[in-house]
Amino acid sequence: MKILLIYPYCLEDRIHEEDATVVPIGLYYIAALLRENGHDAEVLNFSHLKGKPAEIREVFVSRRPDIIGFSVFNANRWGAIDLARCAKSLDPEVRVVFGGVGATFLWDFFLSEYPKAVDFTVMGEGEYPFLELVRCLDRKEPERLETIRGIGFMKEDVPFRTEPAEPLCDPDELPDPAQYFTFQHLVLTRGCPADCAFCGSPQFWRRRVRYHSTDYFVTQMERLYRRGVTFFFVSDDTFTLKKERTIAVCKEILARRLRVTWAAISRVDCVDETVLRWMRMAGCVQISYGVESGSEQIRRRLNKRLRTEDIHTAFRLTTRYGILARAYFIYGCPGESRETIRETLDLMAQIKPLSTIFYLLTLFPGTSLYEEFRRKFDIPDWIWNRPMEDILYFEYDPDLSREDVLAFGKTLRTEFYRHLPRYAEAVELIDDPALYPLHADFLSRLAMTFTHGDYARIEAIPDKAATAETLYRKALRYAPDHRAFLGLGMLRQQDRDFASSVRFLREGLGNYPESEPLHLCLAVSLMNMGQHRDALDVLLKFPASKQAVHFAAQCYQALGDSENAAAFARKVHRMSS
Repeated sequence: MKILLIYPYCLEDRIHEEDATVVPIGLYYIAALLRENGHDAEVLNFSHLKGKPAEIREVFVSRRPDIIGFSVFNANRWGAIDLARCAKSLDPEVRVVFGGVGATFLWDFFLSEYPKAVDFTVMGEGEYPFLELVRCLDRKEPERLETIRGIGFMKEDVPFRTEPAEPLCDPDELPDPAQYFTFQHLVLTRGCPADCAFCGSPQFWRRRVRYHSTDYFVTQMERLYRRGVTFFFVSDDTFTLKKERTIAVCKEILARRLRVTWAAISRVDCVDETVLRWMRMAGCVQISYGVESGSEQIRRRLNKRLRTEDIHTAFRLTTRYGILARAYFIYGCPGESRETIRETLDLMAQIKPLSTIFYLLTLFPGTSLYEEFRRKFDIPDWIWNRPMEDILYFEYDPDLSREDVLAFGKTLRTEFYRHLPRYAEAVELIDDPALYPLHADFLSRLAMTFTHGDYARIEAIPDKAATAETLYRKALRYAPDHRAFLGLGMLRQQDRDFASSVRFLREGLGNYPESEPLHLCLAVSLMNMGQHRDALDVLLKFPASKQAVHFAAQCYQALGDSENAAAFARKVHRMSS
């Protein structure tokens, strides 16, 4: 059978694209299991196809799927419904299956409200229920549907669900999706033991955690690395839940000499110096922690059981080992006030996060806050027929006004941006010679965000160039660093101090003689100094570089060599076409 597994687009545009435009790893596991069992399964990312009906129809017409599975959570449910309707209009016989966290908690809603678009739902872990459903449909055995655990469908015009599927005991029994697909998100674990009131994980995973073996996880990473993937997102709810397992993974990454970088998620009460050192040695460059609020009262209300001292310790140690510590905060919570926002600001000033994401408290099916909300306000599931992604908690709390909550968010962001340069310049790294090259890498990465990364575009951050220069120079005190030499060269170009730029770039080339970026940046500084012949000597080392050829054409023109200028201009045109 031809099976498409699709990740739909969201109803609204995203502020943080990486949060909603990456295909969930679960789709790749399902597709790999299907392929292992002889089915033609393809994974497609439709997150960027909102408002592009012609492209969507072309995919359905050209692929001619027998079954389409959609990975659904609240924000993309309307995208999934639109796509399902489109597929059904082109082929009424195609079978549509909704799975994922959205389908797990609103399975009967989707089946009853959209019976012409959705044929089946898969609840919970979807690999084996989906495989059994495909087998049933392939063999045209509808009488077997009720024996498949973990699915829902309409039975006599009423939503019907089978017995829940048993949780997968050993994730290693699943085929490695990296044998078939290329992706960047990895998971070592399934599940989370925490019970946060705003999260659907406790109900979805039943607070049970299962682990891949070290070999399975690192082999998957290695397969992708050999295919050219060098940066990974480790998407576990708490990657360091078992520190000894995390350390074993890090040691294996190092043993296999995988030159990778990666970001992870953890809890502040699940890290220590030993695990952080191994993570940094193995390429970890960022850890995200759910802090949620500076108010212990609000954290208790959200069932986020964290001690303030653990938050302080985790952020201090993470930064000390050269890993960027990112903080997630939630505002607009029950009991939120100017005083609790001040507590969050005070905590932020103490832990000095180098990256933050501020979320408004939203309510989703499957969370304990949502269930409490439904009981309190007698909210039916058909509320999700409205064109909205989620329910904003503050809109139903009489003690919270829209004006106040939006002001809270603005204050949090403004204060973070205002103090960020101070947080960056206050970084203190552990004095460990084995980590010096990694310290230089960390500082130059951080510096680059102020001049060419996310922070460069944010006007509210003051003194970006000065902050970057401080960090670049600090990096070079630890070890030669390609990014630091390049960054300082570019900063001096921006100041039109081309002689200093040349000095930094030539020093960089003494350490990285094959670097094309350093050579090109050097050529630009030389051109600005009127040294076009010297710039040509640099540029002609890279005949396959479109940028180098373009600058070379300019140099020949400045030197009065119109024949070579025209020839190189033609070469640029050919390289562009």
